Amino acid sequence: MENKQILVVDDNLDLREALSDYLGRAGFEVIGAGNGREMWQQLKMHTPDLIILDIMMPGDDGFTLCQKLRRDSQIPIIMLTAVTEEADRVAGLEMGADDYITKSFSPRELLARIKTILRRSQLNPQTQLARKVRFDDWSLDTVTRQLTRLEDHQVKQLSGADLSLLGLFVNNAKSILSRDDIAREIWGRDADPFERGIDVQISRLRHHLEDKDRSLILTVRNKGYMLTTDVHYEN
Repeated sequence: MENKQILVVDDNLDLREALSDYLGRAGFEVIGAGNGREMWQQLKMHTPDLIILDIMMPGDDGFTLCQKLRRDSQIPIIMLTAVTEEADRVAGLEMGADDYITKSFSPRELLARIKTILRRSQLNPQTQLARKVRFDDWSLDTVTRQLTRLEDHQVKQLSGADLSLLGLFVNNAKSILSRDDIAREIWGRDADPFERGIDVQISRLRHHLEDKDRSLILTVRNKGYMLTTDVHYEN
C-alpha cells in the first residue's frame, strides 16, 4: 500500500493531523481538507486513491459532497459518521460511499478498512471474471466498470463496491449468498445481524439493474440473496 494517497476531509484539525501521522507511518501519503471548498481545491491538484469524508462539516456536508463526487468520480469513499446514527451510515451508502466507520473507531480498524477497499479496487477483475459478462438484459465490462443495457445501449458506471457485489453474484449465479458472504466481499468483514448496510448495497445494485420487482436479485428469506439468471462469459 506504499505510495498510495489518501485525502482526509474533516473540519477537526486535530483528527486530520492524527490520521495523517498514523496513516503516514503505515506508508500512505495523506493530504487534508477542512471543508468542501478545500476538498475541491485538493482534487484539482491531486488524484487520491481514497477519500475519508466526514458527514458533519460547515458548508456542504459529507452527504452532499459524496453525491457530487459520484457524478463523475469512482474514487473509493469511507464516510465518518456519528456513533449512534444508523441513518447517517445508510444515507452515506445510498449516496455512493464504499464503507462507513463511526468516530469511535480505532486507527487500526480504519487502516484495515482502507486496505480492504484499496485491495478490492486494485484487483484485476479479469482474475475473477471474463472481460465481458452477459446476463439477463445486461452486459458488464469488468475492466471499464461499465454496465450496458442491451435493449437500448444505455451505459451506467459502477463504483468499486457495486462492481465487487455484482461480480460476486455473477460468479455465484443461481446460488444463495448469505449476508456474511456479501459483507466479506465488499467490506472484508462479517455483517452485523442488525446492520442495514447490506440491504442498502443490494438496493443500490437493484437500482442499477432496474430490478424493480426484485426478480433478478431474489431475496431468499432467512438465507440471503440470489442472482436468478444464466450468465455468459466473453473474452
